[in-house]
Amino acid sequence: MAQAVTAPGAVAKRRSVKSIYPTWFYLPAGLLYVVLFALPTFASFYFAFTRWSLQDVEFTGWENFVTFFSEPQLRTGFINTFVYGFVTSGAKVVLGLALAVLLTSQLIGRGYLRSVVFFPVLVSAIGVGITFKVLMDPFDGLINESLSALGITGPAWLTDPQWALMSVALIDVWKGVGIATLIYIAGLAAIPQEYYEAAKVDGAGGWKAFRSITLPLVRPATATVILLSLIGGLRSFDLIWATTRGGPGFTSDVIASVIYKQYQAGFYGLSTAGNVVLFLVVTAIVVPISTLLNRREVER
Repeated sequence: MAQAVTAPGAVAKRRSVKSIYPTWFYLPAGLLYVVLFALPTFASFYFAFTRWSLQDVEFTGWENFVTFFSEPQLRTGFINTFVYGFVTSGAKVVLGLALAVLLTSQLIGRGYLRSVVFFPVLVSAIGVGITFKVLMDPFDGLINESLSALGITGPAWLTDPQWALMSVALIDVWKGVGIATLIYIAGLAAIPQEYYEAAKVDGAGGWKAFRSITLPLVRPATATVILLSLIGGLRSFDLIWATTRGGPGFTSDVIASVIYKQYQAGFYGLSTAGNVVLFLVVTAIVVPISTLLNRREVER
């Protein structure tokens, strides 16, 4: 039987027409993104300019934003948010890299130690907060009792205005450093061992090899840890609420806890405006840092 001959031009034309079949696989994820993220985001921007409840909505213009920025605890919350975010992210970068270097060395029981470091990540923030609230009790807490056995008077970790915010930051670092360590371990594993062998032949010591080889080659991991930790720190709420509820007074309040207190008081439009402010603050900080880190990575 003779076979039909297809012109080369027709074959090329048929190949150039892309099928829409693969597009259908994007629809479920796209619908979830629109329903769970895009629509609530645009709705928040609208309701931020209103005084709303479950029954009615009244457009008020910029009134919510003016009121929100005139709140005295907001200024404290803004400062605390930046301090908390940058302190926790910086500590996670330093400790995560140090632990990753230690746990990728020829250390006895390093597999077990890796699981110990990562375990706090698996525990809920509320559970961690409640546990440390008991441990950091100034009178009966295990931490202060241990310090007393050494002759040291422990502070009121979560009830002293000078210690409250930094105490919660330390808890956050303890809970989240496992993720940073895991990312750094993956980055260190990707570095060819030939580089270290060549540096050793050239007479480079451990510190010089770390500074000249490890630090530059784990830059992508560092950028990832900085961004994830900073976003989490700027948006932190659950751990602070479980331990101090923003107290004593407003000394450990962050933007998220101020917003939640407005919701509790029934000022829904005002708290929605606070959510918009938090979204813009996180975006204004994270996007330039991400652009800078990615630009340095491309230049390298």
